[in-house]
Amino acid sequence: MREIRQKKVLVTGGAGFIGSNIIEKLLQQENQVTCLDNFSTGKPENIAPFKENSAFTLLKGDIRNLEDCRKAVEGVEIVLHEAALGSVPRSINDPITSNDVNVGGFLNMLVAARDAGVKRFVYAASSSTYGDSEVMPKVEDKIGKPLSPYAITKYVDELYADVFGKLYGMELIGLRYFNVFGPRQDPNGAYAAVIPKFVSALIDGKSPVINGDGTFSRDFTFVANVVQANELAALVEAPEAVNTVYNVACGERTSLNELIGHLKNLLAEYDGKIADVSIQYGPERAGDVPHSLASVKKAKTLLGYEPLFKVGDGLKEAIHWYWENLSGKK
Repeated sequence: MREIRQKKVLVTGGAGFIGSNIIEKLLQQENQVTCLDNFSTGKPENIAPFKENSAFTLLKGDIRNLEDCRKAVEGVEIVLHEAALGSVPRSINDPITSNDVNVGGFLNMLVAARDAGVKRFVYAASSSTYGDSEVMPKVEDKIGKPLSPYAITKYVDELYADVFGKLYGMELIGLRYFNVFGPRQDPNGAYAAVIPKFVSALIDGKSPVINGDGTFSRDFTFVANVVQANELAALVEAPEAVNTVYNVACGERTSLNELIGHLKNLLAEYDGKIADVSIQYGPERAGDVPHSLASVKKAKTLLGYEPLFKVGDGLKEAIHWYWENLSGKK
C-alpha cells in the first residue's frame, strides 16, 4: 500500500477522532504534521501523545477564520481536511453553525490552499449526501435529495471542490465516509455516534436505546480503513482518479440489532454480566436514512483501496480500546 512519507501535511480537525488517528500514522512515517483545531469537538487528550514529537505542530485556530487557514497551509504539500461539525441531529437543531463551519470553513480552506499553491487537497465528504436515494449499494454518481442540513453542507463541499478543481487547477478528492468508528471516538454528549454510545452504556450496565425498531442498517467502517483511504487519495497520480469522490466503507451491511448483538458478545468477554443487559427501543430520529450500504468498487479500482478491517475485526479493536479507557472510570 502507498504511504505518505517525509511530506509536510496539514490535518484540519486533527484533535478529533478521525484526524488524530490520521496524525498518529503520519508521524510514524516520518512526516512533518501540522494540526489545526479549535477544540469545539476535538479533544486535547487525542493529540497529547504527539506533543513531544518535534515533527508535530499544533495550531489552535478556526477554519471559519481565513487568516487561521492561511497560517496553517504555509509550506504544506498535502491537506487532509477533516474539520467539520458532524451529526445530523446537531444540524437539525442548529443549521446555521453547521453551515458556517462545514461550508464557510471549507471554502476558507480551499481559498487558503489555492493561494498557497497546495496541489493535493483530500477532504472528508459524507454518505449522508446520498439522501433519499433508494439505490443499493450506493454508487458515487447516483445521489438523491439531502434529508438534513448536515447532508446539504457536505454536498455543497463536493460542488465547491469540483469548481475549484476546474477553475484553479487544484487536485481535490472527496471521501464519502460511511459510519466511521474506532479508538478515540467520543461516547459522551448529545451527538455521540451510535457505537461508542452503545459501548459506554453497556460497560456501565445500562440499557442502550436504539432509535426505531433496530432494523435500520449501516455500512460501519473502522477508522484504519479511513486512514488508508486518505493516504491513497493523497498520493494517487492517475488523472482520472483526481477531482472526484469515493465511497470509503467496507461494503457490508449491519443492522442496529445485529450491532448490539456483536457488542454484547464482545464486551461479555470482559464482563459476563453485560450479556444480560436489556435493550430499549425509542422513536426514529428525524433525518435518518433507513439503510446505507456502499459500493467500494470505484475506490478499489482507481485508488487501490482494500478495507483492512471488516466490521467484526474493527469492533474487536474498538472494544479493546473502550474497555481500556472507559471501564476504569465507571
